[in-house]
Amino acid sequence: MVPFMDSCCSGNRGVPAAVAKCESPLLYNTVNINSLRVLRVFVVKHILTCPPAVAYNGAVFTRPMSDWLTVLLNIAAMFLVILAGWVARRRAYLTAETTATLSRFVVDVTIPALVFTQMLRTADPDALRANWFVPLLGGGVLLLGLLVGYATLSFSHISQRNTYVFLVSITNWIYLPLPIIQALYHDEGVRTVLLFNVGAQLVLWSVGMWALRGGKPDLESLRALVLNTGLIATAVGILIAVFVPASRTLETIQIIPPRLLAPVAIVKALGMIGSLTIPLSLIVTGAQLGGLDISAHRPSRTLSGVLVARLLITPAVMVLLVWLGACIGISIPLIPRMTACIIAAMPVAVSCSIFTERFGGDTPLAAQSIFYSTLISIASVPLIFYLIQQAMAHHILPL
Repeated sequence: MVPFMDSCCSGNRGVPAAVAKCESPLLYNTVNINSLRVLRVFVVKHILTCPPAVAYNGAVFTRPMSDWLTVLLNIAAMFLVILAGWVARRRAYLTAETTATLSRFVVDVTIPALVFTQMLRTADPDALRANWFVPLLGGGVLLLGLLVGYATLSFSHISQRNTYVFLVSITNWIYLPLPIIQALYHDEGVRTVLLFNVGAQLVLWSVGMWALRGGKPDLESLRALVLNTGLIATAVGILIAVFVPASRTLETIQIIPPRLLAPVAIVKALGMIGSLTIPLSLIVTGAQLGGLDISAHRPSRTLSGVLVARLLITPAVMVLLVWLGACIGISIPLIPRMTACIIAAMPVAVSCSIFTERFGGDTPLAAQSIFYSTLISIASVPLIFYLIQQAMAHHILPL
């Protein structure tokens, strides 16, 4: 007799495979394994009727969360933090001056610190050689958004065109997808997102800033791009990681020689500062929304264009390019391919309103675009992810 355990998980070691697949314990005890194989199709059809958690030999096994629920959970949590910033501004915990100061602090301090420490972990020469195309794919996703933005300029008001293109281009490529892809693909997914970040950072601080500034080829704009702290942090982080490989372990080193006390302290401090980026960016975005008039929340033509181009057109074009690539024999591994599709479907990056305020642009439009695109993405991203999975299951898209 086999003890009852109904986990609905396929990864529980030490339990019968039939039981781990949620097959009825009564059937398991009364028929042989060959019969269970015949009944497996019936059991799988009823897998959703399995209990969410049951006890087995004193341990509790939980049913794994569906992929679309993982996506939904992370997006909803992010939106709630934005809402907290909105409430803080409405209740005068944050003033306009405080919000502007926090915005500058995030762009000039916390984002470069986050980028630098990420580069130390990401820019592994071996990983870059094996996955040389992943940073290019990361930059390519942002460049695709840039092209979509320019192709749909008719949606925007003439005075908002620079900000419009910037908002369509700069998707949320790390803050939101990182926990989602980590939950879906584990360590390999995290490595892929961080490699994506290499190309995306370079595009953001070069082409992205160029688009936000209107593409003016004047020396002042070029000087501002070259001296951007984020771009400098990206380049310095990559160079140190490549030429000083031991630097990649400074954040996690356990036994610290006296000569490394200062470098370890600096890197750990930068890691702590960088960890402030996501919550501060979300709170500042909510505070910027809280400072807007109620009438400013009414969707405009330009805002509607940003939402359509960012949440529908860009991911649709990305999936089309994946399909065309498969048709002509360009094969991209599953995890980088799915990461690209997920990131292409993400809402406007939470830092966009901070960049528009810091470097010039329509900050109310940016704040509204972040708010509404994040709100809509609670439904749109899980739906797009589900449709991609169905297309793969029916061999419309490559596995």
